[in-house]
Amino acid sequence: MKKTKMLKKNYEFKNVLSKGKYFSGKNIEVFIKFNNKNCNFLGLAISTKTAKAVRRNQIKRLIRENYKILEPEIKDGQSIVFLWKKNVDIKNATFDNIKTDMNYIFDKANIKKSNI
Repeated sequence: MKKTKMLKKNYEFKNVLSKGKYFSGKNIEVFIKFNNKNCNFLGLAISTKTAKAVRRNQIKRLIRENYKILEPEIKDGQSIVFLWKKNVDIKNATFDNIKTDMNYIFDKANIKKSNI
């Protein structure tokens, strides 16, 4: 994640969640907002009602790793917040499921760089 910085403050999350566009996959939900900077911002929010801390952290690691792989394909200047769906079973949190969800959402949001 060389070009990506993390969202840490509550007001940063609120800004993206309130003004960003919503996209949904099978397991994850994403809010994407364009910012006028040369870097991307990434935020991860997983509810405590979803699972215990160990499992929540594992989901965060999987999302971060998948984002790291897809990062070179994403246009600069995006603020992205990932949420885990509450009604989805935790057993679906596998590397491949998250990767397919992210590819689907990034294609749908049209934030991948064109290969022209």
